[in-house]
This record gives sequence, C-alpha cells and structure tokens, in this order.
Amino acid sequence: MLVSYSLHHINNSSGFGFSADDYSRFKFGDEAVAKTFGTQLADGFIKECLAKQPIEKQIVVISSPYSFIPTATFAMKTWFVCRLNRWLATNGYHVVQETKVHRTITYKEDYGELSAEDRMKLIGNDSFHIDRDFLEGKTLIFLDDIKITGSHERMIMKMVENYQLNNDVYMLYFAELVNKNIHPNIENHLNYHQVKSIFDLEGIIKSGSFTINTRIVKYILNYDHDSFRIFIGNQTSFFIDLLYDMALGNGYHHIDAYSKNLNFITLNLLNNHKIIQHGN
Repeated sequence: MLVSYSLHHINNSSGFGFSADDYSRFKFGDEAVAKTFGTQLADGFIKECLAKQPIEKQIVVISSPYSFIPTATFAMKTWFVCRLNRWLATNGYHVVQETKVHRTITYKEDYGELSAEDRMKLIGNDSFHIDRDFLEGKTLIFLDDIKITGSHERMIMKMVENYQLNNDVYMLYFAELVNKNIHPNIENHLNYHQVKSIFDLEGIIKSGSFTINTRIVKYILNYDHDSFRIFIGNQTSFFIDLLYDMALGNGYHHIDAYSKNLNFITLNLLNNHKIIQHGN
C-alpha cells in the first residue's frame, strides 16, 4: 500500500497556506520553525489519516536521505515524531522507531532552481540505501518538506523496489505543488524568500534555535569570497568549527567551488580561532 499525504497544497505562486518567510528560515536552520512545521504536519496526518484508519504495525519514520549533514527535513522530523508519539502512546499503539536512508552523492547545484527534467537527471545519478532487515513487517513513513516534481519520491520508490520491500509506505510532505503550470523553481522562491544574502543568516544562526543542515553549509561555502570573509569574521568559534566539520563530513573539501572559502577557514580560523574582522 502506498499513501501520499501533504498538509498544504500550492495552487498559485503568491499564496501558499503558510508563511514563505518562515519556510525560508526553516530551510536555513531555524529549528523553532521546524518545530512548528513538524507539529502541524503530525496534527494534520493524525486528523486526516490515523484517526480514520489507525496503523496497527510498528511505524518507522524516515527523514529525507542524507550523507553526513542532515537536511532541513531532519529537524522537522524530530518534532513530527514527538507529536505523533504522544498520540500513539495515548491510544495504546507502539511509539515510533527511526532509521536513515543513506545517499552516496553530494552536489553543488541548487536543486530548487532546476526543471523537472534536470532534477531527475541530477538525482538519478544518486543511489539510496536502507537497512532492509530492520524494516521487516513494519509500516514506513518517508518524510520530506516539499513535493515539487516527484523526482525525490520516484527515487525512494525505486529504492523500495530494488530492496524488494513489501511494507506499507506513506509519503508525507509539509507542502506539495499541485498546479503543474507553475515552474518547479517556485521552490527556490520559497527557499530564498527571506534569505537574500549571506548576511541574512545572522538572525537565524544567533536566534538560539539554530540547527545546521546541508543547505546552509553549501550556501556559505559557495558564497562570494569577500562577503564570506566579512560574514565568517562575525561568527563564533563554535559555529566556525561546526561549519568546518560538517563540510569535511560531507566531503565538500573535494568540491572546487567550495575550496577557497574552506581553505580560508583552514588557514586563518582553526585551532587558535583567530577571527579576521571584516576581511582585514
């Protein structure tokens, strides 16, 4: 059985049913928004699906695939699970288990800007891996923040087929583009609705509810070097270490586009945390 559920349906390019600014902050690591989105998605799923047809089997929730650095969806997943577990426990069901879909390829292209065809070309080169034995006899909930063209879902279902998984599968999204006359780059309109430059990240990083993800790491490392130096000079040693270690974990030191900014951190900011203020 395959069930798809989306909390919000995008029918036009100006109204989304949720705050575009909040979505933008969420995509760049605002965990306060991730908590709101995850809780709302769980409430909608419970009301529209579980309350009408409860899942008797053990549920496994699986966030969008990642290598080392989690995606923004991972933060949303945490709060989705917390809300869902309260309902499950109250109604006498098993609380959620979790596992991970591993991916093998990382890329610098901005996925949200691509057409449906280009998205499939890019993601089609990737391969997803999961622990088949752990999933035996359980119901799977794959979680993602937004469905635009369905290429990610097709890759998940390709993995399901390749691993010969016979589980019931739910595909859950915070939002879904249902008007196919709207270009898929509406996703980037949402992604960057509030984050127009690297300096717009300051409020998110220093908000007290920041959690790092792949998008913000790639965005910072790919940014104009002069602006990057000013930005990084205003960050704490904790954030610089976190950014650097996440970048290494995802193999970004092998990507030429990121090398200049990463090398600047290596040469100037590690160990003694000598911060270069405003590029001087």
